Amino acid sequence: MDNATLKDRILSLVPDAEYQENKQFLTFVIPPEKLHDLALKLKQEADLAFDYLFCLTGVDMVKYLEVVYHLESTIHKHQLVLKVRTADRDNGSVDTVCDIWRTAEFHEREVYDLLGVKFTNHPDLRRLFLEEDWKGHPLRKDYVDEVNIVEL
Repeated sequence: MDNATLKDRILSLVPDAEYQENKQFLTFVIPPEKLHDLALKLKQEADLAFDYLFCLTGVDMVKYLEVVYHLESTIHKHQLVLKVRTADRDNGSVDTVCDIWRTAEFHEREVYDLLGVKFTNHPDLRRLFLEEDWKGHPLRKDYVDEVNIVEL
């Protein structure tokens, strides 16, 4: 499937998705409440067959937190990026996709640990790098650590 066809296919599944021009990947901003259903279709529908989640990361965009998913179909050789923005920056949450792509389990824990995004229905959502009693999330732009951070 070429990118134009894939773009139309994604927009047929989620008409209110926002397409973003991007030189390397087809990129869509998906409403958070539609992420899990779309992810399931992306993996299960034969013409899409996105069987590989090769990157999941979080970004602090100051006004909201964003979770970014890089997907690939190893069968059809097409790639796609999905972005989901949290409605609440302070208590942001997104549905887990680790029941769809197992590799998401540790990626989601990393995003939770370093940015504070909670993943609903995650089977083991706890800090990955930092101690459980650590205060705050070090990749947030408003994070302050008087001991470890050097300011210029």
